[in-house]
Amino acid sequence: MNATTTPSNATDPAATRRTHRCPWWLHYLLASPLRRMLESPRRILGPHVAPGMTVLDVGCGFGYASLPLARMVGPEGRVISVDVEPRVVAKLERRARRAGLARRIDARACDAAGLGLGEYAGQVDLVTVIHTLHEIADPSAFLEQIAALLAPGGRLLVVEPRGHVEPERLAAQVALCRSLGFAELAAPKVGRGRMAALFAAPGA
Repeated sequence: MNATTTPSNATDPAATRRTHRCPWWLHYLLASPLRRMLESPRRILGPHVAPGMTVLDVGCGFGYASLPLARMVGPEGRVISVDVEPRVVAKLERRARRAGLARRIDARACDAAGLGLGEYAGQVDLVTVIHTLHEIADPSAFLEQIAALLAPGGRLLVVEPRGHVEPERLAAQVALCRSLGFAELAAPKVGRGRMAALFAAPGA
């Protein structure tokens, strides 16, 4: 997911910096085989996914995470893929059909104000927010939506690119999650060049 307005959350040390929307054409690079080699979605996400799970992939792009997730959850699982750019979502749908995974993926365009996933309230086992949280205009409102979607015992995984996102900003994101009731778990290993945080759903 991307955003185009200035973040309103005062706990974010970069609150005065304007966020941006990733150009849709850049997703061709982000879905490249080279990226999958350097940043394997199966290696990063595999420890958190089991067959039959319902997983929400926020900022899905062309399916860098969504397509591997669909394979990992199996035919009984579900991947909900959302992005603010309709052309990106359409491309993901085409790739899912070619891969024989379309029945496992619910791909949707959302907007910066809301995910529009009310029918999944309390049903999502894992939410993945990969290289995306720093672009969201109102992270507090976004995380409140995530909390409502997570099932009891559900997890939220945040991954940010080191260098592009400062460690202090990830620390602010972690603090915000805590303030909203998410319980921080042991930080997962996601390889060099990335930072990550893992949380249990509020009330878990």
